[in-house]
Amino acid sequence: MAHDGQDMHMSNEILPDLTGLTAAALPTAEAVLSRATDLLRDRLTKDGRISAALLDANQTAGHALSWLATYVEALRQMQGWAERLQSDGKFGEIEQLIHQIAFGEYLGQIHGGIPMSQGEIARLQDIGLTLEDQGALMDPAVMTLTQSGNTQAARMRLVDLMQDNHGHATFGATGLDDELEMIRDQFRRFADQRVTPNAHDWHLKDELIPMEIIEELAELGVFGLTIPEEFGGFGLSKASMVVVSEELSRGYIGVGSLATRSEIAAELIICGGTDDQKAQWLPKLASAEILPTAVFTEPNTGSDLGSLRTRAVKNGEEYAITGNKTWITHAARTHVMTLLARTDPDTTDYRGLSMFLAEKTPGTDADPFPTPGMTGGEIEVLGYRGMKEYELGFDSFKVKATNLLGGVEGQGFKQLMQTFESARIQTAARAIGVAQNALEVGLQYALDRKQFGKALITFPRVGGKLAMMAVEIMVARQLTYHSAWQKDHDKRCDLEAGMAKLLGARVAWAAADNALQIHGGNGFALEYQISRILCDARILNIFEGAAEIQAQVIARRLLDRGVSGQT
Repeated sequence: MAHDGQDMHMSNEILPDLTGLTAAALPTAEAVLSRATDLLRDRLTKDGRISAALLDANQTAGHALSWLATYVEALRQMQGWAERLQSDGKFGEIEQLIHQIAFGEYLGQIHGGIPMSQGEIARLQDIGLTLEDQGALMDPAVMTLTQSGNTQAARMRLVDLMQDNHGHATFGATGLDDELEMIRDQFRRFADQRVTPNAHDWHLKDELIPMEIIEELAELGVFGLTIPEEFGGFGLSKASMVVVSEELSRGYIGVGSLATRSEIAAELIICGGTDDQKAQWLPKLASAEILPTAVFTEPNTGSDLGSLRTRAVKNGEEYAITGNKTWITHAARTHVMTLLARTDPDTTDYRGLSMFLAEKTPGTDADPFPTPGMTGGEIEVLGYRGMKEYELGFDSFKVKATNLLGGVEGQGFKQLMQTFESARIQTAARAIGVAQNALEVGLQYALDRKQFGKALITFPRVGGKLAMMAVEIMVARQLTYHSAWQKDHDKRCDLEAGMAKLLGARVAWAAADNALQIHGGNGFALEYQISRILCDARILNIFEGAAEIQAQVIARRLLDRGVSGQT
C-alpha cells in the first residue's frame, strides 16, 4: 500500500515527462540569454572593444546579465544531472521533485526578477530586453514549469521525503561516482564526531581551532589532497577537494577553510614556482609541516589588488618588505606567507607586482608575531572565527631573494590569477557546506518544535522554506561540481567557477537566514548554533571576490566573447 501511495503522490505532483519538459524549456532560456548578451554587448562596445567605463556606468545591466547567465548555466547543469540519474535508474521521486521545483522557480525568476541581494532584483528590462524579447518566455514548456513546477504540494511532498531521508549527507542523489561518495562519507563522519560537537563553543569563545584537529586533518590528507603525488600529496581531483570542503564546512566553516590557504599556496607554487621551490615547499604543505597564509589585501585596496602599495626592495640576497595588509586569515600561527608586493616602484597597476614565499615564525597567544620586521593585531569579527583575522604591518621585513616565486619579478598578479578558479570553486563548496548545515539544523528544529499542537514542519511556509533550501543547495552543488569537472579536465572554468561562487554564497545566506527564521526568537539567542551559522554564512558573499565584483567579472567575460577575437 505504501508503494501505491508513493505512486499516487508522484502522479499528482510530478509533471509528466519531466526531463523532456525541462529539456524543451532550456533552449528558450538560452535564447533569452543570447539576446540579452548581444543587446548589452552592442551598448557597451566602443572602438571594437568592451568599454570598462561603459560597463561601470551600466553596472545594473551588466550584473543582471551575470545573474541571468548564472541561472541558465545552473539549469543546464541540473538538466545534465537529471538525465544522468535517469539513465542510471537513480532518478527517484525526491530527485524529480528537486529538478521540477528548480526549473519552475528559476524560470519564474528569470521572467519576473532574479534576487541579486535582499533589496536588488535583476530584471530583463534592466539589460535592455523589450516586451517582445521577453515574450519568448511564453513558450509552452516554460509556462508549464513556471505555473506548475514549484507548487506548495510539490514542496510539501519534498519535505515529507526529506524527513524520511534525514541524517544522510544530502537530500537527493548527487550524481557523483562511488569513490567521491566514499570520500564524502569519511569526512562527514569526521565532521560529525570531531567538529560539530565543538564548533559552537569555539565560536562563542572566539578560539582558534585546536592544533589536534589540524593534525588529524593532516593525517587524513586534507592539506595535500590535490598536490601531485611526486611532491607528497594524494594527487586527487578538484572534485574531491569540493566534497571534502563541503563536508568539513558543514561541520564548521573554519575547519572547512583550513585547507584553503594550503590550496592557494600549492596552486601558486605548482603553476608559478621554480623546480627548487616546488621540491622545497610542496611536500611540507602536503604534510602540514608548514601552514601557509595568504597576504594580499591592503586597507585601502580591497578587491583592487592592482593598486596595492606594499613594496619590496631588493638588497643583495634579500628583499625588504614595507607596508600594511589586512584581513589576513590564520596569520599568527602559520609558517609562510604568500605575500604580494610591488617590486617596481615606477608602476601603479598590476604589472609591478611580485609574489613571495615569505617565511615567518609561528606565534603564541602571548606573542603572536615574533618575527622581526612584522607586527599584527586581531580584527574582531561576527563569524568565521576559528582561524582569526589580522591586520599586519611590515617594516623592512626580510625575505630571501630565492623565495621570489618563480624567480622573476613582475609576475605576481598573473600568478595569483591562476589560483582564482580553484579558490572560487573551493569557496562555492564551503558555501554548500554551510547551507547544508543550516538546512539540517533548521529541519531538526522544525521536527522537534511544536506550535498549536503540531510540529513546525507541517506548516506550509516552514516546510516550503526547507524544501527550497534543499532545491537550491542541489542547484549550487551541480554548478560547483561542473566547475570542478572543467578544472580537472584542463578546461578554462573561470566563468563557471565565478558563477558557482556567486550563486553558492547567496544560497548559503538564504538557507541560514531561513533556518534562523524557523527557530523564531530562539534563533536570535547565542546559545543556538543557527546564530553562528548565520554569521558564518554572511562572509561568503564578501571574501574570494565580493558578489558585486564577481558579477562584474562574469559580465566582462560574457561580453568579451565574440569581441576582438576574445573567447
